[in-house]
Amino acid sequence: MVGVMGAVRTVGVMALLSTFCGVLVAGLLIPVTTFVGVTSHSVADGFQNLPLALRDTPTAQRSKVLDSDGEVLAYFYSQNRQDVSLEQISPVMRQAMLSIEDYRFYEHGALDVKGTLRALINNATDGSTQGGSTITQQLVKQILVQRAKNAQERAAATEVSPARKIRELKYAMSYEEQHTKDEILENYFNIAYFGDGAYGISAAARHYFSVSPVELDARQAATLAGLVKNPVRYDPTSYPENALDRRNTVLATMESQGELRRKVSQKALKAPLGLDITAFSNGCVSSPAAFSCDYVRRWLMKDDALGDTPAERRNKLEAGGLTIQTTIDMRIQKATDAAVTDRVAPTDQAIGAQAVVEPGTGKVLALSQSRPMGNKRDSGQTYINYAVPKKYGGSNGFQAGSTFKTFTAAAALDKGYPASTTYLSPLEKVMPAGSYTTCDGGGTGKWNVRNSTGAGTFTMTKGLQQSVNTYFAQLEKLTGLCSTTTMAEKLGLEFPSEDEVGPFTLGVSDTSPLALSAAYATFPARGRYCEPQPVTAIANSSGNVIQKYGADCERVMEEATADTINEILAGVQSLSGFGAALQLDIPSAAKTGTTTNNRAVWYMGYTPAAATSSMIAGANRFGQPLSLANKSLNGSFIAFDAVGGSSLAGPMWYNAMSVIQDYLPDKDFVPPTSLGPPPADTPTAPTTAPPTPSSSVSPAPPTDGGGFPDFPGFPGNGGDPPGNGGGPPR
Repeated sequence: MVGVMGAVRTVGVMALLSTFCGVLVAGLLIPVTTFVGVTSHSVADGFQNLPLALRDTPTAQRSKVLDSDGEVLAYFYSQNRQDVSLEQISPVMRQAMLSIEDYRFYEHGALDVKGTLRALINNATDGSTQGGSTITQQLVKQILVQRAKNAQERAAATEVSPARKIRELKYAMSYEEQHTKDEILENYFNIAYFGDGAYGISAAARHYFSVSPVELDARQAATLAGLVKNPVRYDPTSYPENALDRRNTVLATMESQGELRRKVSQKALKAPLGLDITAFSNGCVSSPAAFSCDYVRRWLMKDDALGDTPAERRNKLEAGGLTIQTTIDMRIQKATDAAVTDRVAPTDQAIGAQAVVEPGTGKVLALSQSRPMGNKRDSGQTYINYAVPKKYGGSNGFQAGSTFKTFTAAAALDKGYPASTTYLSPLEKVMPAGSYTTCDGGGTGKWNVRNSTGAGTFTMTKGLQQSVNTYFAQLEKLTGLCSTTTMAEKLGLEFPSEDEVGPFTLGVSDTSPLALSAAYATFPARGRYCEPQPVTAIANSSGNVIQKYGADCERVMEEATADTINEILAGVQSLSGFGAALQLDIPSAAKTGTTTNNRAVWYMGYTPAAATSSMIAGANRFGQPLSLANKSLNGSFIAFDAVGGSSLAGPMWYNAMSVIQDYLPDKDFVPPTSLGPPPADTPTAPTTAPPTPSSSVSPAPPTDGGGFPDFPGFPGNGGDPPGNGGGPPR
């Protein structure tokens, strides 16, 4: 039986070779109908069904993300590749590859007859794939693999059969007609896989030896040239002995061909591999600005400029060879990282976060949080970005407390009510049902509101600086609930219609540090709100800019309104304000915020050139809200009376901004001009002598005036739903 099978196989081989020679004579232009034996049908079908030419398909190339100074923050890739020209590859690297893979490359066409016949004989007789393919044929195979859209097409591109060899040959002949030899060799170097995740010669040179491809020497070149035959078996990081043997084979081959002097060859043969590994991390986990990087990625995944669908955008990011210029300033990033991690530990039952936005442009300069990126939840790691809105980070956000009072003040000022608008503000006040009207004309329920910062007669200036709840309950009624919520929406804040109630002014809505920073950046920008923007430009793999991003800003309030807010909130940073101990060397302003049950504290401070939110929110390992009272922050116990915006979040803000101020221009806020004649219903100081607020203002009151007690439906519902600490985002 064995003899019979051998005879049959021999007959088949002879028939195949005869046909093959006929095909060569005919230039592969005549139909093949007479193939017989074990490979006849597959070969014939392969010829008849092929198109005349192989279309060039761009190779997948890694994209890189740069900070504002042009330094790499991260790489995104499906294949770690960066194309280079042939001139950017050292001559000895080119020769090493030719010597071991296709020495007569510049002498023959697409087919090296001797090598190909040898491969066909071996393939047909024992079923194994024998070497002999030219560089052009190997390139064609890699192009077909790159183009494969499904498992069936990938299998066809890599099948072990003479049909595949013949198919590659026809494509290769057409390819050689359309490309020069140098173009073919360049494309081969860029598409070849060199193992350990390195695609193309540039990635391989930088990964294994930390040099550019033009700097490769003979020893390094021989190592890399030896890899393409079997990138797994000869991977020097996993199988150094195999890699050394293969390298020496390449060196000996080059010497025997006269391409390498014996002295150079012998020296290289005695040398170790000499690896100098550079790892190219994929994605944001290893980035020095992990969550800033993640925000950039998610922001771009929603950008139609990169494609009509999420799949198209992901492919563009991971295979398009893009250079993404971001707004992230690593000097500022390092300052916020240090401030946050110094105050809140990853495993604390709390989350610390900061966001820095440039007024007037919306540029996002830094994003930091206390829980690092990763999937080790027991170590405090997470893939949720708590510093950004839910659509970009997965967190529901946290209530912002009294920071929302500023929006009520802005709405009032924009209507012409002056900063001198005065109310008698007792410790407790009942706002009857119907006191407020929503934007759709609906009414609201009864609201019992209380202060934690004293009682008396307050102007808007003192009421905002001292965060007086009962004052703002009345100012919101005067201004109109709809006007207040509309102002918040103009400042980029999003909230459900259910939040349109009296306590809105006390911060019932969940928000994020980035959203709040962008909103407050409107004031030093003199009334112009700018959408947060983390990217300025994108260039393609050739270095040509394909997309630019300018500031997306619009005026949402009068300049005089914004200037008045700046003047009022600068008082918080004065010697008599909550931020007396948090003053910078440059002009600054701030607003504190504390929520019901002390679940979150905020310090929303800014200068004319940077708006920085600082938040500490009680949260379990899943991000669900908890009270900060009687918890520990980085080893320090926090008693109930120590929970406040200026006492917890404020120092974290100062630790960052005291460094950041050195990178900012020393300019002042613009003094406010007149708002014009006040409306006729503007409340003024009473003629009688009501109780006055205490002249002694604590720099760190327990709640900084936050909270909205005795209003059903708002228990402090920040944070994330159960189980929302999931895996890495896609």
